[in-house]
Amino acid sequence: CICTKNKRVTNCVQTGGTCQCQSIGSGVTVECNTLTSKCLLMKAEMSSSKSGRFNKPKDAFEDTDGLYDPECENNGIFKAKQCNGTSCWCVNTAGVRRTDKHDTNLKCNQLVRTTWIIIEMKHAERKAPLSTESLRKAFVETITSRYLLDGRYIGDVEYETPYITVNLKQNSSRKFPGDVDIADVAYYFEKDAKGDSIFHNDRLNISIDNEVLNFEKTVVYYVDEIAPEFSMKSLTPGVIAVIVVVVLAIVAGIAVLVCSRRRKGKYVKAEVKEMNEMHRGLNA
Repeated sequence: CICTKNKRVTNCVQTGGTCQCQSIGSGVTVECNTLTSKCLLMKAEMSSSKSGRFNKPKDAFEDTDGLYDPECENNGIFKAKQCNGTSCWCVNTAGVRRTDKHDTNLKCNQLVRTTWIIIEMKHAERKAPLSTESLRKAFVETITSRYLLDGRYIGDVEYETPYITVNLKQNSSRKFPGDVDIADVAYYFEKDAKGDSIFHNDRLNISIDNEVLNFEKTVVYYVDEIAPEFSMKSLTPGVIAVIVVVVLAIVAGIAVLVCSRRRKGKYVKAEVKEMNEMHRGLNA
């Protein structure tokens, strides 16, 4: 049989009317009538590559590490602690690093849940803005039908040409057994938008008012139920350089202000001295 919702599988067998396959790289059996977990998909992609083939919430962060070979539980979810050689870090339920990298002694006591995912897209240049109502309708229909996500997990669909923002929210208390996870939906969607669909021979096609929507850029932000634990060490050299420049500019501004006040003070004193001498001359 063919696994229509995951092409990164092998050994597919039709069982009881359902296509079941083994995920590449892990051998875990997956059901082809629903989405495969992001952890298993990342592991399959790493296995394949090895073989050569608007305003954001305060705690929202982006996946800056990209693809890595993850450790997955038997049910397909990420293990809280991920390592690459001697370097280890803690991840959320979306598999995104939420701490600095440490040695193998690092303790990750729990797998922190990602409760809010923000997908920000930039559509290709067009003559006129899109209809916000048609846009929301198209995205809700696509997410519920293509990615099988219950509509109650879809939040606002915001539009400020040319940027589209889709909010997915799913607390653990609201998630029912069998519900698709928003982290898996975001991963499938991101791959679709970048032209690397996980679906078997099924490309993403979002049409709004009979016009196919094309994306130039897609970025995903994650908000966890517990804030991430990054330190200054995790900042990129570019960000650190900007901070240093800003601090130096502030210090320079203060120095200029102090010097100007001192000059002004000397001028006032000299002026008073000259006035006193004029008064003495007039009195004489």
